Amino acid sequence: MKIIILGPAYPLRGGLASFSERMATQLQTEGHEVEIVTFSLQYPNFLFPGKTQFSSDPAPADLKVHVWMNSINPLNWIKTGQRIRKMNADLVICKYWLPFMGPCLGTILRQVKKNPKTHIMALAHNIIPHEKRPGDISFTKYFVKPVDSFLTLSKLVAEEIKDFSNKKTAFTPHPIYDNYGEHVPKKEAREKLNLDGNFDYLLFFGFIRKYKGLDLLLEAMGDERIQNMPIKAIVAGEYYDNKATYDEQIERLGIQDKVIVRDDFIPNDEVRYYFGASDVVVQPYRTATQSGISQLAYHFEKPMVVTNVGGLPEIVGDNGAGYVVEVNAKAIADAIIDFYENKKEAELVAKVKENKKRFSWEVLTQVIYDLKNENV
Repeated sequence: MKIIILGPAYPLRGGLASFSERMATQLQTEGHEVEIVTFSLQYPNFLFPGKTQFSSDPAPADLKVHVWMNSINPLNWIKTGQRIRKMNADLVICKYWLPFMGPCLGTILRQVKKNPKTHIMALAHNIIPHEKRPGDISFTKYFVKPVDSFLTLSKLVAEEIKDFSNKKTAFTPHPIYDNYGEHVPKKEAREKLNLDGNFDYLLFFGFIRKYKGLDLLLEAMGDERIQNMPIKAIVAGEYYDNKATYDEQIERLGIQDKVIVRDDFIPNDEVRYYFGASDVVVQPYRTATQSGISQLAYHFEKPMVVTNVGGLPEIVGDNGAGYVVEVNAKAIADAIIDFYENKKEAELVAKVKENKKRFSWEVLTQVIYDLKNENV
């Protein structure tokens, strides 16, 4: 097939861009002609909470990427849609993660739909975002209308789609992010990051937003039992929330020596050191659909502590790859303590390795083919 992927990709950075590129690579490996259409302007600067939207990594090899879309220019939406329509694709896979993108992507897809050959599939990371805003419902309704089928990465999102469309919807788990390099031995990784070898380390990784519950992990690190253990938390990721709030919490709890903060965006070629240096990955989220961080943990074969929200239990709890706990600091602390006191690492790592095969990219692409064929 000729397949076009619409969504973030190089020169943009982050997990969504990485997903688009890894999916394109897989589809190409399976014999398809694949092109990506990404954004020349994804977010206006006043709406973007980070330092930069652009990657410092080299461009991905062997991928054809068109930097065409402007999220706030309606004339661009029509022009881009017309260009994609003329590409005469068999399948357009459009990423959807934020209602802000609904007008842009919905207009582009209306133009594409004028070509009856092209099947339009929405790959919905989210339908309604974790941090709700005015316009979420109306923008999403506008987006879904030209879509022929939906693919989701969590059962929760599959259920939410029912409020917007009765089109065919399929679910498949988020595949493993295996494009961040090989595993690095713990000792080597800790030396690379200048970490004290006399401590154990847990990891909170990724953009820091309120719904991700970093404050709960910090409160857990203040637990008297953890205070008396040789454990430190690595917080690795750029703040998309008020950094001062977390700094004040760290000071109030007196855990300055228990928390290592690396608050820059972590380049792709350094991700492996943070996972390599850690014993366990903690995701203390208040809300979730699915998480690419879980799939990084699988790739680097690290057990997880996740909260019982959204699709996280589907990924971790069903196969014993870690702990599923309630959304409070004591429950998080209890899991961390059990992991270290009862020396659970080897047992849980074995389960992580055993279950990685559930999350292959071949599984995702087969669901794409089946979903398209059901709608022919």
